[in-house]
Amino acid sequence: MTTIHQLQTLEQWQEAVQSSSERPLLVFKHSTSCPISAGAHEEYTNFVKDSADGKFDFAIVHVIEDRPVSNAIAERLGVQHKSPQAILVQDGKPVWDESHWRITYEFLSEKLGKPEGASE
Repeated sequence: MTTIHQLQTLEQWQEAVQSSSERPLLVFKHSTSCPISAGAHEEYTNFVKDSADGKFDFAIVHVIEDRPVSNAIAERLGVQHKSPQAILVQDGKPVWDESHWRITYEFLSEKLGKPEGASE
């Protein structure tokens, strides 16, 4: 099963962004108090659950509880903070980012390829 790594410290973020040179990293910025973010979180976790091929690393940051990490992501990548937000990071740089209602299983499949574990 594919794991979503929760980023709670700046050190964890630094490790994750450095690892993006080996394998792309999909970071999900989640607001635990927002119903839109709850829906996007469900779409994200369903996509990750089906993504057993190991092509990507997956991470989540809770933007309220771990604000320093959320801010560091925005600053390091030069991507304006939004939540919910999905950011694909490769070689330490943002490839694309999307937010709010656009974060769906279908959208992630279009951008990253349909997971091998996905049902037809």
